Amino acid sequence: MPIIGALRRLVFAPSLSEVSFAGRKFPVEPTDATRRLEAIPQSVVCGFEWGIDARDQWELERRLDMVDAELRGFAYEGATMAFTILDAMGPGRGTRTRDLLDGSGEPHIFLAYIGIGFAMARLPRPLWKKVLPDLASGFHPTMSWLAVDGYGFDLAYFHTDRWVDRQEVPKPYPWLGAPDYFLRAVDQGIGRALWFIHGGDAPAVAAAVERFAVHRQPDLWAGVGLASTFAGGCDAAGLGALRATAGDLGPELALGSIFAARARSYSGFVPDHTQEALRALTDLSMDGAVEIADGTAVGADAPGPVTPYEQWRQNIRERFGVPADRLTG
Repeated sequence: MPIIGALRRLVFAPSLSEVSFAGRKFPVEPTDATRRLEAIPQSVVCGFEWGIDARDQWELERRLDMVDAELRGFAYEGATMAFTILDAMGPGRGTRTRDLLDGSGEPHIFLAYIGIGFAMARLPRPLWKKVLPDLASGFHPTMSWLAVDGYGFDLAYFHTDRWVDRQEVPKPYPWLGAPDYFLRAVDQGIGRALWFIHGGDAPAVAAAVERFAVHRQPDLWAGVGLASTFAGGCDAAGLGALRATAGDLGPELALGSIFAARARSYSGFVPDHTQEALRALTDLSMDGAVEIADGTAVGADAPGPVTPYEQWRQNIRERFGVPADRLTG
C-alpha cells in the first residue's frame, strides 16, 4: 500500500515547489503577503498527500485538525481531491468522499467542492459521473457548481498559457444537466486563479480580467471577489481600487465576496482579512453578508430558466441594483 500511495502522489499531485509562485513562474514579488497567499496551494498539496496515504478517515481527520484554522479548509480541499480520485478510480462507487464531507469536512463544504474539481482536472471525463457523492449538506447539490469552478481554477493555475494567455475554452460538460452553464462556472474558477497568478496585485489582476472577452468578464470578476475575500493578500486601498476598476461589474465582485464570507462563516473561522475585503468590496459587515447570502438562497429544486446556483447569484446581484433581466445561463 505505501508503494501504491507513493505512485499516486507522483501521478496526481504536484510538489510544494511546483505550486509555489516561483515554481509556476508567476510574476509575483516575494513579500509577507504573497508568502501567506502561496501557503494556500501548498496546504492543498499537503491535504492531498495525507488523503492518498491515510490508513483510515480518523487518521486523515487527525492530521487535518492540526492545520492552522485559517488554512484548514484548504487542506480539506486537497484531502477531498485525494478521496475523489480514489473513489472514482476504484471499482463501483467509493464512499470516502461522502463519508468525509458528511463528517468533519462538512463545515468546509465550499472548499471541498473545489477539491472535487481539482480531481476532475486529473481524471478522464468518463469518470466524472462518479465524482459527486450524495451529501446531507443543505448546500448540496446547489453549491456543487464550485466543483466546476475548481476545475477552471486548476486549468488556469497549471496551464496558464492555454487558459489565461490564449484564453482557450474547454469543451462543455452536462454538470447537473446544464452544459451551457458549465463554461460560466469554469470562468468563475479562472477568475479566482487570476488572483493567485498575480499574487493579489490588484492592478495586475484587473488588467488580466480586462484582457478577456467582454462576455466572460462578469464571471471572472466574481471569481476575483471570492478569492480576494477568502484568501486575502491585498490591503483595503488596493481592494478599493479594484472595485473602482470593475465599475459597472462591481456587483460581480460583491457577489463573489459574499459567497466567500458565507463560506468562512460556515467554517467557523473568519480571519481579519476576510472582514476587511468584505467591507472594501461590498460595504457590508460579516453579519450583513451572511444575512444576504441566506436570505437569497434558492433550493436545489427551484424551477426556472437557469440553474438554482445562478438564480441564487442573481438574487444577490439584485441587492446591489443589478436588474433580473441580466440573468443568463
